[in-house]
Amino acid sequence: MRIISYNVNGIRAAMNKGLIDWLKTDPADIICLQETKAHRDNVDYKSIQALGFDDYWYSAEKKGYSGVAIFSKIKSDNVEFGNGFMKSDAEGRVIRADYGDITLINAYFPSGTSGDERQEYKYQWLEEFFGYTELLRKKRPKLIVCGDYNIAHREIDIHDPKGNKKSSGFLPEERAWMDKFLEHDWVDSFRQFHPEPHRYSWWSQRFPGVRLNNKGWRIDYINVTKALQPQLLDADIYPDVKHSDHCPVYLKLKY
Repeated sequence: MRIISYNVNGIRAAMNKGLIDWLKTDPADIICLQETKAHRDNVDYKSIQALGFDDYWYSAEKKGYSGVAIFSKIKSDNVEFGNGFMKSDAEGRVIRADYGDITLINAYFPSGTSGDERQEYKYQWLEEFFGYTELLRKKRPKLIVCGDYNIAHREIDIHDPKGNKKSSGFLPEERAWMDKFLEHDWVDSFRQFHPEPHRYSWWSQRFPGVRLNNKGWRIDYINVTKALQPQLLDADIYPDVKHSDHCPVYLKLKY
């Protein structure tokens, strides 16, 4: 089972930059997208289905905002939309697909960069999501949570940890939540294979040359419960794939 997680920062914009051509190269069996910013009916979804994908969309009520989708060449046994928390579901942040005894959750974590109110909601969302996964794993121990977490976990995951210590996405409370999450028997799949620094998945568009000079953050993850750790085969980040200010992250596991 090969999984890609990719914040496309608007799927229609990404499609205009060659997303479909990239999907034609067969990068994975399951593609999890975040920040689709579109409803299915407003997208050429038939071009995705033509590549052999079943497509599942969970869009925000607000147009042009948030949203997640799963494109899958592997038949899913069950798909669930949302995690049962009203505000999160209104923003189209969580979609789940089951494959045998494996459950895949594709999540777009909130950003707190627009101000204190959203930062407070981010903390609320993190606690709700933690409870959601803890409850789910009692029935479905083999869990995968992929997506844009909007948190750089450790100093190795950000190009300028000192300069960003007060920046949303690298605040002590956010990093502490990530510590707690991983300590509850989760595995950062990328770090299982890549302990090296300077590997990032997002680059700010606010300043010129940021991506060229690799001044990035690793905020996109495919984390798995320890029950799946023996099945991990490979993980990577693809910075040369450029349809967005993020790039795809990859996991391969025995299925």
